[in-house]
Amino acid sequence: MSKEEEAKLMYGMLFSIKSFVSKISPHDPKQGLLCYKTNKYALHYYESLTGIKFILNTDISVKNVRDLLQQLYKDIFVEYVVKNTECEMGQPIVSELFQNKLDQFIKQQQKILQ
Repeated sequence: MSKEEEAKLMYGMLFSIKSFVSKISPHDPKQGLLCYKTNKYALHYYESLTGIKFILNTDISVKNVRDLLQQLYKDIFVEYVVKNTECEMGQPIVSELFQNKLDQFIKQQQKILQ
């Protein structure tokens, strides 16, 4: 399956789950879906106040990593995408600096994820 097909399937699944959770959850809809687990993986979800969505797939033993995703948004995405005049919102991120900082961030956080 191509990355584009996989992304469409993931988006559809998240849209459906988020819709379901928002209808049954007593919490703010943006706070409703935090994690979705199967017997093979856990999908952690974070949506910023601006509507930017972050998804992290991990092993099922990893606990909720919401704080990690918030930190990713604040320290990496905002600093290296939002403040980068060459990055256009709504377009694929092609910044090598962002990619390098994201890789460094994830490698530093692997201890938390294990």
